[in-house]
Amino acid sequence: MTESHPRISKAVIPAAGLGTRFLPATKATPKEMLPVVDKPAIQYVVEEAVSAGLDDVLMITGRNKRPLEDHFDRNYELESALQKKGDASRLAKVQESSDLATMHYVRQGDPRGLGHAVLCAAPHVGHEPFAVLLGDDLIDPRDPLLARMVEVQEQHGGSVIALMEVEPEQIHLYGSAAVESTGESDLVKVTGLVEKPDPVDAPSNYAIIGRYVLDPHIFDILRKTEPGRGGEIQLTDALQQLAADEKVGGPVHGVVFKGRRYDTGDRGDYLRAIVRLACEREDLGPDFRTWLRSYVAEEMQGS
Repeated sequence: MTESHPRISKAVIPAAGLGTRFLPATKATPKEMLPVVDKPAIQYVVEEAVSAGLDDVLMITGRNKRPLEDHFDRNYELESALQKKGDASRLAKVQESSDLATMHYVRQGDPRGLGHAVLCAAPHVGHEPFAVLLGDDLIDPRDPLLARMVEVQEQHGGSVIALMEVEPEQIHLYGSAAVESTGESDLVKVTGLVEKPDPVDAPSNYAIIGRYVLDPHIFDILRKTEPGRGGEIQLTDALQQLAADEKVGGPVHGVVFKGRRYDTGDRGDYLRAIVRLACEREDLGPDFRTWLRSYVAEEMQGS
């Protein structure tokens, strides 16, 4: 019989990055607030956490990130104006973000890498397993990755990371996992991890993407983890220690994701994400797809 483990209720979203790839747009606007169609990217991430049953959300922020807090707070003046206009539809959209979850915020202060950002969550998380969601990865709600990861953690304990197969020549852009089969098609056991390896040194083409469900023992390891690649405290290095010794915090499993993922951390992929999501919207899709076909046809003729 499969052992049952405590239910996860807390999600941590690191959002202290400077967003330098999107300058000058991010000079005064957090990159997480850049719109993906008509919602900021960060709202998609919070919605995903809530859909997986994690309604206690801690955001790790930094300087110039106040708009993130404002977005998930009430805006009484705006709500009153919309109410007076009788604009119930827009009023509901404005209130939706403030009613999504119980939001908490803590500043990272000194940006020392993802591992350090996760460590900032220790006082809030305590001794419970918790999820980490990176804001650059948007997962389509029709492909519930996080819910599956939570299910795996509750069944097996330990930690769970999201994996995706990439072309071997692309693995240097990600963390790479050494894995063993479990007999389940979407689940592997992780035996080792390497942060952004050279393709010839990568243990596999299974790349780590921005979703984690972590055992709280990760905090003890992060406190002792020395800066690694890029002079930062790498979460991958701490997870490698968990994978190497199950006695520390249980096993590390990987859920192999084959669904729809939108990368908003790269300018080109950000634009592609907007196009794909706009095409699939019931209110925007039909007209937008018609225009897009016409535009592409004109470009093909012009070339």
